[in-house]
Amino acid sequence: MQFMSDNTAAVHPAVWKAMMDADAPDAPYDNDALSGRLDATFSALFGRECAVLWVASGTAANCLALAAMVPPHGAVVCHREAHIEMDEAGAPGFFLHGAKLLLAQGQSARVTPETLAAVIDPIRDDVHQVQPHAISITQASEYGCVYRPDEVAAIAAFAKARGLGLHMDGARFANAVAHLGCSPAAAAGAVDALSFGFVKNGGMSAEAIVFFDVEAARTIRYRRKRAGHLQSKGRFMAAQILAMLEDDLWLDNARAANAAAAAIAGAVPDRLLHPVEANEIFLTCTAAERDALRGQGFAFYDWGADAARLVTSWDAKGAHVSALVRALEAL
Repeated sequence: MQFMSDNTAAVHPAVWKAMMDADAPDAPYDNDALSGRLDATFSALFGRECAVLWVASGTAANCLALAAMVPPHGAVVCHREAHIEMDEAGAPGFFLHGAKLLLAQGQSARVTPETLAAVIDPIRDDVHQVQPHAISITQASEYGCVYRPDEVAAIAAFAKARGLGLHMDGARFANAVAHLGCSPAAAAGAVDALSFGFVKNGGMSAEAIVFFDVEAARTIRYRRKRAGHLQSKGRFMAAQILAMLEDDLWLDNARAANAAAAAIAGAVPDRLLHPVEANEIFLTCTAAERDALRGQGFAFYDWGADAARLVTSWDAKGAHVSALVRALEAL
């Protein structure tokens, strides 16, 4: 019974069908008809013009998006628990040719203008110190908590006042939108670029970089090729993304994952380490209790000495969720 990661979930049947339908001759790289639909499709979704590039991983999406904003001598300000800091093996420094990450604090892996200012304000404006060029936030955060539209707006205003770009890591953007019940545009706010995640939510191997600064996408097309992410049969990447967007499948999948997480969280409210607003649950759990759960067939990650992380997926089986609820209640 799998609660280790939403990366373990199955590929949605609609995605498989779209890829089969795309298995016909077309122009290579991103010159095919399906890739050609992405800009207009996302522009309609967000209600403003955007340019969209597909890539194969969230790491590539994050780092290529940031490469549009940050020179090698610059820095990105992010939360100390951000995925680009903790889980991408130095990829930002690699893709950005040495640019630095500056780490901010914030509850449940969310930053605020105040915690960002605490990092940025002490930096002298001279050649002896690395200068920030962008801020990166995660929606939903690495602890499964969601930025409200007014919070994103406050960070965007802060970034604009400081002349900084704003990137959103949206590996679980769908789960955030589903929780907020708002439009995608409201959940993203005035960001310059969004890494729109699909793989965790029913896709197979495609993520989208959404540039609201359309001009920035022109340069990143060259960087994508240089990074080895311009796939020759790009129509299969575009097919996955378009299939997920059709009839709001991406939102339906996220709602299902969120509902499973809420059911689990409701069984053990006193154990929760963070509010459960998306599809991740962090709870206190001793080593002995974790062993007991694994002995019953549940897979999940340890999170330090006395905690566990459980993640639900779009295809979470009701019987497995119910069994986990009973097992947690019995601890």
